[in-house]
Amino acid sequence: MPTFMRRLYLLIAIPLLTLLGAFSSSASVAAPLKVGFLYVGPISDHGWSFQHEQGRKAVDAHFGDKVETTFIENVAGGADAIRAIERLARDGNTLIFTTSFSFMNPTLRVAKKYPQVKFENATGFKQAKNVGTYSARFYEGRYVIGQMAGQISKAGIAAYVAPFPVPEVIRGMNAFVLGARTVNPDFKIKVVWTNSWYDPAKEADAAKALIDQGADVLVQHTDSPAPLQIAQEKGIIGFGQSSDMAKFAPNSQVTSIVDDWAPYYIERVQAVLDGNWKAQDTWGGLKTGMVKLSPIANVEESIAERAQETIGKLENGEIIVFQGPLNKQDGSSFLAKGASATDQQLLQMNFYLEGMDGKLPN
Repeated sequence: MPTFMRRLYLLIAIPLLTLLGAFSSSASVAAPLKVGFLYVGPISDHGWSFQHEQGRKAVDAHFGDKVETTFIENVAGGADAIRAIERLARDGNTLIFTTSFSFMNPTLRVAKKYPQVKFENATGFKQAKNVGTYSARFYEGRYVIGQMAGQISKAGIAAYVAPFPVPEVIRGMNAFVLGARTVNPDFKIKVVWTNSWYDPAKEADAAKALIDQGADVLVQHTDSPAPLQIAQEKGIIGFGQSSDMAKFAPNSQVTSIVDDWAPYYIERVQAVLDGNWKAQDTWGGLKTGMVKLSPIANVEESIAERAQETIGKLENGEIIVFQGPLNKQDGSSFLAKGASATDQQLLQMNFYLEGMDGKLPN
C-alpha cells in the first residue's frame, strides 16, 4: 500500500475505531438504577426491619448489576427521618422505600422537593403524584393466631407487647381479640405499650409483667425476639412478629406472622426499569402471600388444622375479619350487621372495639 494511502487509512480508521469503542463501552456499562431503603430499626432486629432487609437483598439477587441498593437503619421519625430521606434523594436514588408509618409525613415533605424521585411508604395512607403506599394485611394473620390463642389459653388472657398506638397496631389488636372470641367470648388481653418498635430490654420487662398478671399466652407487635424468649423461660406459648423467630424460642413459639416483601420490591423496581411506575396503594394479605404464617408447632394437631382452615376461609373471602355488627369500645356503632369495613376505615382505625379493656394512650 502506498505511503499516502496508509496515512489516509490511519486518519480515517483511528478516529472511527475510537468512536466505536467509546460507544460500545458506554452501552455495556449502563448506570444501574439506584434504590434506597429507610428502616426504623436495626436490620438485626429479627422482626420488621430484618424482613424488609431480606426484601432488599432479594432485589439485589434478582437484578444483579442492573440495580444498586443502599439502606439507612435505626432512623426515628420526624426531623431525623426528613434528613435521612433527603440524604437518599441527594445520593441519586431514583426509587426510595420508607418502611414505617412514622416516615409517612417526612416522605411527603421530601417528595415535594424531589419530584423526579419516586417514593413508596410502608403502612401509611397518604399519597402524592410521586409517593405510593404499600402494606400487608397483618390483621388477617392476627385473627388466625387469636383464634389459636383462644383454644390454647386456660386463663383466657393473653399478654400483648405493643409498640405505639398507630392504626396498624390497633387494627391488629382488635383482629386478634375478634379471632380469640370465636372460641372464648370472654377472652381478654393485657397490654403494655413500650413506646418503641425495638427495645429488647423494655420488651422483656413488658412480657414478664404481663405474665405475672396471669396471662398464659404471649403475642407481640414489637420486633425483637425478647418477649418470646421470656415466654419460653416462663413456660408459656407465644407468637412471633414479622419473621420466623422459632430459633429463639423453639419450645414456645407456635407460629410467627411473616411479612414477605421480596416479590413486591422486585415488582416495583421492575416497574421503574420498564418506565411504567405509578403511585398506587397496595395492600396484600394471606391470599397474595404478602402475609404468611411460619410452620405451626407446640400445639395439638387439631389446633393447627383449624388454623389452616381459617387461613383458607380468609383467602377465599368466606371469613372477613371486620364485618358487622361491630361496635366501638364506647358502644357506638362501627359496622352495621353484614357491612364490611372499607380499606380507608381500616387504615385510619384509632379506636378499640367493644369488649376491649383499658384505654388507648394518646
